Amino acid sequence: MSRVGIQPIPIPSGVAVNVRSAAVHVKGPRGELDIEAPPSISVSVQDGAVQVHRSSESREVRALHGLTRALVANMVEGVTQGYRKTLELHGTGYRAQFTGNKLVMQLGHSHPVEFAPPNGIQIEVENPTTIHIAGIDKRLVGQVAANIRAARPVEVYLGKGIRYRGEYVRRKAGKAGKVGAGL
Repeated sequence: MSRVGIQPIPIPSGVAVNVRSAAVHVKGPRGELDIEAPPSISVSVQDGAVQVHRSSESREVRALHGLTRALVANMVEGVTQGYRKTLELHGTGYRAQFTGNKLVMQLGHSHPVEFAPPNGIQIEVENPTTIHIAGIDKRLVGQVAANIRAARPVEVYLGKGIRYRGEYVRRKAGKAGKVGAGL
């Protein structure tokens, strides 16, 4: 039995979960999210909680059972609390600003890097080296953060680049020079 899949998902007050055949619709104070459950997985609402059931014991269906339960739980949490990721810019001259509806970053390239956030994502620049990404869809918040980070991934020799807050970057030692050259 899936340890994750069998756990019921409690529905907090102010959240409505509607299930029609395989479609799950979650509506809360922050917004609405939808998901389509796989055909071998059934979702039901019982006693103020969401239950996820599977049709067989095959390996693929067991994997989808836990996945579907986790996705629905993330939807419930997203419409109540939302998700937030923080990125930090490390490097001389690296800075960001939100101009108009685009995030504009100076990352050591010959040109500024512009990023337009998709619908449902709010980007806030706390200071020139800190970017906050917020939204109700956990997958979308993580993907946007990864796309911004990909503009200048952390370089392991100097530690320059865009990193998640709290991310540890293992630094490498550079060349030590030729020891004993000319002997």
